[in-house]
Amino acid sequence: MDDHKLKVVLLFGGRSGEHEVSLNSAHSIYKAIDRNRYNVETIGISKQGQWFWGVLPEELIKNGFPKPDEAIQVTLVIDPTNPHFISLDGHSLPNQGTFDIIFPVLHGPYGEDGTLQGLLEMANAPYVGSGVLGSSLGMDKDRMKAVFLEKHLPLARYVTLLRSEVLGSMETCLNRIEETIGYPCFVKPANLGSSVGISKAHHREELLDALKTASVFDRKLVIEETIIGREIELSVLGNDTPMASVPGEILPAEEFYTYEAKYSDIGSSLLIPAVLDESVVKKLQVMAVEAFQAVEANGLSRVDFFVTAENEIILNEINTLPGFTEISMYPKMWEATGIPYKELIDRLISLGLERFQDKQNCKISLG
Repeated sequence: MDDHKLKVVLLFGGRSGEHEVSLNSAHSIYKAIDRNRYNVETIGISKQGQWFWGVLPEELIKNGFPKPDEAIQVTLVIDPTNPHFISLDGHSLPNQGTFDIIFPVLHGPYGEDGTLQGLLEMANAPYVGSGVLGSSLGMDKDRMKAVFLEKHLPLARYVTLLRSEVLGSMETCLNRIEETIGYPCFVKPANLGSSVGISKAHHREELLDALKTASVFDRKLVIEETIIGREIELSVLGNDTPMASVPGEILPAEEFYTYEAKYSDIGSSLLIPAVLDESVVKKLQVMAVEAFQAVEANGLSRVDFFVTAENEIILNEINTLPGFTEISMYPKMWEATGIPYKELIDRLISLGLERFQDKQNCKISLG
């Protein structure tokens, strides 16, 4: 192992419904990362939550995860003076399991929602991306919107309901949604990404089904009015002084940008850069950075908007760990802005180390 190279652990998979997307994102990063600068180790997390050292995303995509007795299962040692990995069966790991930074590529719950970030913070481990607060706010659509409203960012009308309310008093909930939001409307689990569990309701029967569907995935549901407009996204990169990319436009093949449309070839297309008035582009870029800063994101985020025929801008949401697949918008928009994929990976690693060093400069006690 070359001592002058940074030791990067690529962490992927996970327990969420976006497990397969994570494998594809990790595969793209693994292929593109600069081996002249980094020594790369891999850890794949199974759908059961087991951590396996040395498994490769491409092999997992093809063959699935190995059985626990067929691979090296590891865990992170929570030692702020020496964070490292150890194998559960005594196998030796390269460089005693130490690393310079972890690059998490886990989308959805238990990877993008602050839980993993909390684990890494407890271990005092450097990592790429947002911290606990930015990740948790970015995942929770209800709390995200509350923060956006506090910053006076324009949002669609929405209602938040708890699953207990929906299941305990469905009629009351239906009436409230019809009175305050109307049809058509979107029903979303508050804490899932990639359109998982999201439905569009055009009437009461569809709304009833949509609420039941979303309730399977989360205890908190967000119901939003439908905005008639173009689906525009921007990538944001940075820490304290973030910058926004050129915008891209989603042209969904279906009525909205479903999970299948994002990650399979069913006819949806991407237009990068989006054709917009320059004044609208500048407003979008400013607003994307404001949204990034509002949730205290770090490293990377994709910010999604609607732009109406009258050029009114409506902020939809922020995604603090967007996909890195070959058809993902985040890297494509930076490529169109002038930052190639390999350089983007370099910058994200540098930003993670920068954030870690900045935090080391903070005292947590008077001693």
